[in-house]
Amino acid sequence: MILASALSYTYPVGVRPALRDITLSISTGELVLITGPTAAGKTTLCYALSGILHHEFGGTESGFLSLKNRPIADYAGVAELNQHVSIVFDDADAQLIFTSVEEELASGLETRMDSKEEIEMRVREVMDLCGISHLKERPPYALSGGQKQRVALAAALAMDTDVIILDEPTSELDVLATTRIIEILHDLKQKGKTIIIVDHSLEGYRNVADRVVVMGEGMIKKEGTFDLLFPEKQGSMKALYDDPDLQPHNPKNRTSIVTINNLVKRYGEIEALRGVSLKFYEGEFIAILGENGSGKTTLVKHLNGLLRPDSGKITVKLLDAGTAPVMDLVKETGLVFQNPDTMLFADSVRDEILFGLENIGTENPDLTISEVLSMVSLSGKETIYPRHLSRGERQRLAVACILAMKPEIIILDEPTTGLDEKESDRMMELMLTLQKTGHTIIMVTHNMRIAEMYADRIIAMENGRVIGDYHNLKRMAS
Repeated sequence: MILASALSYTYPVGVRPALRDITLSISTGELVLITGPTAAGKTTLCYALSGILHHEFGGTESGFLSLKNRPIADYAGVAELNQHVSIVFDDADAQLIFTSVEEELASGLETRMDSKEEIEMRVREVMDLCGISHLKERPPYALSGGQKQRVALAAALAMDTDVIILDEPTSELDVLATTRIIEILHDLKQKGKTIIIVDHSLEGYRNVADRVVVMGEGMIKKEGTFDLLFPEKQGSMKALYDDPDLQPHNPKNRTSIVTINNLVKRYGEIEALRGVSLKFYEGEFIAILGENGSGKTTLVKHLNGLLRPDSGKITVKLLDAGTAPVMDLVKETGLVFQNPDTMLFADSVRDEILFGLENIGTENPDLTISEVLSMVSLSGKETIYPRHLSRGERQRLAVACILAMKPEIIILDEPTTGLDEKESDRMMELMLTLQKTGHTIIMVTHNMRIAEMYADRIIAMENGRVIGDYHNLKRMAS
């Protein structure tokens, strides 16, 4: 189905190859899992195998690549390739452009199906398959990160192509949704689809993947069956409520920095938050856990004025977050979005950080830029175009943009999405350092390992409500 031989590629402004001498054969009906550390070249390989690199990116390419026994170069462009290959990018926001989920799925079918009834039937089938039927009239921008990811996957599946390429398809999904997606992929494989998956979370694919390809530095480092490469079972998320290291939260005599009283937030007829009441305290490291759509991101967006309450009250350092100007709130509360690319728009790393500093009138911005880049280990990259950084580097740049503003409260929405374990721990160690210097850290995450290792307080949410608030004794004892 797909054959690459001695394939190498360098981006148009790249200083070194992103892919180096890739030789890989993928047969019809195979499910191949591609993994490796951040910046290993996994996403670039997805772009190559889909034909996007050759037909859209430009750059320098050598070697050979074919799809269905036909050289990639012989296809008339991405439009023709899309008849055979569907790709879901690691950034779901980049793919969702229509006003409703239903329209998002139907749009790609209009050039493939003549009958409106046939399109509607296909859309219903795929929505049911991915568990998103209840979202059909919702605008994609109003969905949680995990819900967007499922919609992007559904849009790809609706096209019914022979090859499906998925870049980090479970990175923003909770355990139940991840299990369901892997079941869907297994069924598609059984029907003869060729499936290529990039993922850092491996264990769920053990009995599904035919082969695992491990990449590093743009090269294939190892290749083999799952059991051969990973004979030991990978860690899985522990049951939150059965963990003896988690005990009910007791703040004792600590000073509150955020007070939330009976917070309610609605999106149309959807009640995303239902009477949430919480206090956050100075110097805490808090992890907020919950399934997709439980209200985690909606909650934290109220702390810097991105969202305003429909009812209830939020106080952030004596500021009424329901009415205070956003510029006043962001001086106290910095939010790093779950997708760093939604924050990055400038032409260089320096300009990215400078934008926020100019808004608050910082004196000697160059000194501040130098300091924060050193903190996030990006010194020397001031002139680089942000989109040419790796996912982990872009995540750290987004943190640097917030740190430059010197807020006391730092909020991280899914900060380890798309990062390998080493890069995830690097990000968390930075947060621990900031906590020790007096910052309050609030982190939304699906990653139970990260929460248990680094947070001293864990809050569980479900259906817009807080259902658990715990001291993490394991973290507090370390």
